[in-house]
Amino acid sequence: MAALRILVVDDSVLLREGLVRVVEEAGHEVVGALGDAIDLVAAVERTDARLVVLDVRLPPSFRDEGVRAAIELRRARPEVGILLLSQYVEVAYAQELLGSGAGGVGYLLKDRVASLAELDAAISRIAEGGTVLDPEVVTQLIGRRRDPVQSLTRREREVLQLMAEGRTNAGIAQTLVIGVGAVEKNVSAIFGKLGLDDSGSDHRRVLAVLAWLQVSAS
Repeated sequence: MAALRILVVDDSVLLREGLVRVVEEAGHEVVGALGDAIDLVAAVERTDARLVVLDVRLPPSFRDEGVRAAIELRRARPEVGILLLSQYVEVAYAQELLGSGAGGVGYLLKDRVASLAELDAAISRIAEGGTVLDPEVVTQLIGRRRDPVQSLTRREREVLQLMAEGRTNAGIAQTLVIGVGAVEKNVSAIFGKLGLDDSGSDHRRVLAVLAWLQVSAS
């Protein structure tokens, strides 16, 4: 895909510079590198960034400044992609950002981004309006709402997790070594059991799973 204008936000100088180098090596343009997310919306507008890569925990309190800024950015500029990088699985924060119902977002664990190709693939998917989630984030999200999942078969749960990671039907089939037709049947069964409509769109399927995770048990 074409080079993107990317804004990098991380309080650690070493990590920030490392991200800048990796992003540039992937063929994108880094239009800014910040140590905090204060006035992130203004920074995006000033630099005309099309995607922001930022940490969850940033100054001054190192709690949730990054995700709060991301949520504000999503409201003000929904067309700008957001990739959260964190050392921890912050389930509540992931739900809050991803529950907006729009694509173009991602949540990856820093220690699990193993290669330049992996990061570039995540950036590309987000830029195209998709959703990228670390498998560990998906596992913990699903783990918070076990009751509805109990109605699914073992295979359906495997397909659900891969769906929530953003896999296509073909990708799920390849991972589970089954036919695409079998995946389609499992997908239909999952949406039927969970009371969700299959929109036919890959990232909408991910968002539907995440929306279900946020629905109260009542």
